[in-house]
Amino acid sequence: MKTIIAAYSGVLRGTGSSILSAFQDLPSAPWPTRARVEKQLQIISVMQWVLSFLIMGAACTVVLMYVFCTDCWLVAAMYMAWMIFDWDTPTQGGRRSSWVRNWTVWRYFRDYFPIRLIKTHNLLPSRNYIFGYHPHGIFCFGAFCNFGTEATGFGKKFPGIRPSLATLAGNFRLPLLRDYLMSGGICPVNRDSIDYILSRNGTGNAVVIVVGGAAESLDCAPGMNSVTLKNRKGFVKLALQQGADLVPVYSFGENEVYKQLIFEKGSWGRLVQTRFQKLMGFAPCLFHGCGLFSADSRGIVPYSKPINTVVGEPITIPRIENPSQEEVDQYHTMYISSLLKLFDRYKTRFGLAESDHLVIH
Repeated sequence: MKTIIAAYSGVLRGTGSSILSAFQDLPSAPWPTRARVEKQLQIISVMQWVLSFLIMGAACTVVLMYVFCTDCWLVAAMYMAWMIFDWDTPTQGGRRSSWVRNWTVWRYFRDYFPIRLIKTHNLLPSRNYIFGYHPHGIFCFGAFCNFGTEATGFGKKFPGIRPSLATLAGNFRLPLLRDYLMSGGICPVNRDSIDYILSRNGTGNAVVIVVGGAAESLDCAPGMNSVTLKNRKGFVKLALQQGADLVPVYSFGENEVYKQLIFEKGSWGRLVQTRFQKLMGFAPCLFHGCGLFSADSRGIVPYSKPINTVVGEPITIPRIENPSQEEVDQYHTMYISSLLKLFDRYKTRFGLAESDHLVIH
């Protein structure tokens, strides 16, 4: 019996040695470095926002319709009932969440480009503001990161000021996407919503409007410094009616993160884009970034280019309930002048040449 046990132990020892030798012969796989892991987390954080913006609303709508056709239809019915009951919330100040605005994922989002917020002047919590954000870019990465999250420290840099980034009203008609946007303090870019924030929500509010809108996104490309502003005067009239100070904001690098095929004005391509934009509210841009796993391939991952958002000096605006066209034109001219000064003051600091100029369309 002892002989058998000894023999069996020898076999086990031999097997163990064989296994150990086999493991030693395997090629060693290096563990990913901390920097590489962080880079991948940054890409994931950016892509979750891009995909949320592109397909979340449509995907959730399809899923909701599918659930209606299953045994779980009651869940979908309850959400639809809630959505109808909650329909006006986006235009009545929304439902921001400090917890969502401070998610760790937004810090990875910030560091991918990276994105920085530059403060030039103090803002008074006793006043309300309308920020004019330029340029639009493809996805307004700078606007979202700086004003839809706390990743760049807006609350610490401008204490007592609550930013509300305004975006397409249609996004707030889509299930779950509306709740996701509202949690970041994002609101519809329509008269009812902005009037509510500036007149019925106290002071210390800052509505951020991407003035150029979808039309401006059609002219966004690396190396282009132009904004659609010459005939955009509605935000100035609104500021006069509410007595909200105007603040020019320019993001250097916003146009650098994607390459876009730009059709000349008057071409059939631009005509199709313009008509689609007027019909749907957003422009079908033909753009590309880099691939998910390689910066040398093409994909929808934005290029890792710095975005520096400079918040300029506020322009004091009087409250005029029914401003004349001359008054609107006067403050619109002041706003353009202030934006040009802001651009010229900071352009060389963020990689542009002294000879570069901001073109107003």
